[in-house]
Amino acid sequence: MDMPVSPRPQPDDNSTPGTVQAFREEAAREISSYTIQARSAIQDRWPNILKYGDMFALFDHYGDIPDAGTTPGGIFFNDTRHISLLKLFLNGQQPLLLSSEIEGDNVLFTVDLSNPDLYRDGELVLPSETLHLRRSKFLWRGTCYERIAMRNFAREPQRFWLTLNFGCDFMDLFEIRGVPRARRGASSFTQPDNATLLYTYKGLDKENRITRIRLSPAPSLLEEGAATYLLELKPDEHASLFVTTECDRKHAAENGYSKPCRAARHVARSLGEHVAVPRSPNPLMDQVMARGAADLRMLITQTEWGPYPYAGTPWFNTPFGRDGLITALQMLWMDSDLAKGVLRLLAAHQAKEEDVARDAQPGKILHEMRKSEMANLREVPFGLYYGSVDSTPLFVMLAGRHFQRTGDLDFAAEIWPNVEAALGWIDKYGDRDGDGFIEYFRESADGLANQGWKDSYDSIMHADGSLARGPIALCEVQGYVYDARKGAAALARALGHADRAEALEAQAENLRRKFEDSFWCAELDTYALALDGEKKTCCVRSSNAGQVLFSRIASQERAARVADTLMSPACFSGWGVRTLSNDSVRYNPMSYHNGSVWPHDNALIALGMGRYGLRHAALAILNGMFGAATHTALMRLPELFCGFARRGAAPTFYPVACMPQAWAAAVPFALLQACLGLSFDVARQEIIFENPVMPDFLDGLRINNLCLGGGAVDLMLHCHDGKVEVGEAARRGNIAIRLIN
Repeated sequence: MDMPVSPRPQPDDNSTPGTVQAFREEAAREISSYTIQARSAIQDRWPNILKYGDMFALFDHYGDIPDAGTTPGGIFFNDTRHISLLKLFLNGQQPLLLSSEIEGDNVLFTVDLSNPDLYRDGELVLPSETLHLRRSKFLWRGTCYERIAMRNFAREPQRFWLTLNFGCDFMDLFEIRGVPRARRGASSFTQPDNATLLYTYKGLDKENRITRIRLSPAPSLLEEGAATYLLELKPDEHASLFVTTECDRKHAAENGYSKPCRAARHVARSLGEHVAVPRSPNPLMDQVMARGAADLRMLITQTEWGPYPYAGTPWFNTPFGRDGLITALQMLWMDSDLAKGVLRLLAAHQAKEEDVARDAQPGKILHEMRKSEMANLREVPFGLYYGSVDSTPLFVMLAGRHFQRTGDLDFAAEIWPNVEAALGWIDKYGDRDGDGFIEYFRESADGLANQGWKDSYDSIMHADGSLARGPIALCEVQGYVYDARKGAAALARALGHADRAEALEAQAENLRRKFEDSFWCAELDTYALALDGEKKTCCVRSSNAGQVLFSRIASQERAARVADTLMSPACFSGWGVRTLSNDSVRYNPMSYHNGSVWPHDNALIALGMGRYGLRHAALAILNGMFGAATHTALMRLPELFCGFARRGAAPTFYPVACMPQAWAAAVPFALLQACLGLSFDVARQEIIFENPVMPDFLDGLRINNLCLGGGAVDLMLHCHDGKVEVGEAARRGNIAIRLIN
């Protein structure tokens, strides 16, 4: 996917003997500095996630953070944990949980609590369910705000102690992920007044990080790690306490609670004002789409270059090149502004020189950026890291598709120098052996061994299970390059560079022919996963071949055969297409990349099927993903789930999957586009639906504010006897609708 979860390989990581026993022994020996350890399922222990900008927080059902340790629970800012312990007690006991939920806009987390029977010296002093406590939390500009509202439902006054315990460990996210550290910076504590706790950490990178906890009103007793209130409520009396946890030195916490809460809600709403979010009369489908839209609004961060979808929480609350680009591609039909924000940020960080430690060369597009202490010190290489082979062609691909979607010539001219630089990287550094294919190999010993979206150390293999030796040419990456050159040619022609356009089109056609000759595995009815360093094909059935269709590099006949292969029981679990077929030697449905099911992968496969008119295969994927979403918490598609065959009501979940994850949140919308055959002709000002299909559970759909040029339309879609009809509810501007059946 998008990240450094791959184990750090040994020098001979690509030369494993080709036997089942050998690779199992080798896998057991692998110890990774970057692997995310599955000590417990994130969603079981930390089911409630808030995020705003560079801050995120994971809480349990009580609204607590009980001894987070080496789990991702806590309050984080810029990949540093600022609160590692937060517990609320009544008379020294944990309250009773009534309910907890995050509201639909992902802004406010509320917890309803009551008291258990409370005793003193063996005597009942407070019967259970007498007090009601409601904890309400949200994040805003580097601060976590909490209100604890209390009410006494007894007929007599009640006196009780309320205690809040705090802990602050300033642990780097990569420490939590298991990367050992020989040294750490220095922590200190001060108490500026009777209502404030101040924790300070001076890192080895010379950065000062602070956690300032303010309490209002001041507690009865305040000391390091604890605030205690002695409270008395009359019958039916209300009272509130407020806790602000400030982590950003550049933005001081605002006074009060209501004003910043309104501001956070306003931002969450405004992010979606111009986006064409579909609505469905099916309440479950409507909830799935509403959840995806809300998760995207939460993950999209306003940067100085525009909106950018951070990859996901808890592990990837930061810009990732591949994730941002793919999310923008999935959302392009609904929100073209997101693509501009993604392209501008990545253009601003495009590599300008060679840097082995960062796997960087001129023109290459960012893989990942971090601001934590370990990244600043290069204890991990991910401060500005360029170790992905696909971000660069995906950057050009998105630029081309954005122009195709919008016809925005001014933006095309703005981004063209970066497109040219990226194309230069593809030609010079991506294809170092001059064979016409783009390969990767790790420049830095500390970088990622595999640099496609499947970046686990064991994700690229031959049919006998032996790991492929690099440099490695992935099948889907060749497709990305093909699409990138075709799109760049259209940009060049629109900008008046006719000779450049012809050269790019010729390059694309040469790549297409060579790809068909070198990657097709007739005996498997699919494309090879990759070519290894000796140009030997990795003849295994993988989902990567499905992403080949997304770029349209495949012939029509072979695309149909790939689709049939991917929809066979060996590849399709019933929930989605597996990353690796279940008859492969390395198949493991519980692995990260070797048999699991990734929603975003399935969305790209479905979009590819749609581009070849294979709508019913795309529809099967939509049905599977919809079924999976309706059985997950909050109807939220996870980063991935296990690849076991569909038997019960719900898929089997992967323990450390990110939820929410940007490119998973965008999946319902990409799948709709694939099934509806939705495209745009800017020159004719037409919105096109080509042979659209809808699932059985969906007989109608409304799409408001679908933009093209300077206008927009509101559309009503209905399905009768398997035929989809498209009607206009409103129109603003000169836009035509074309339905092809």
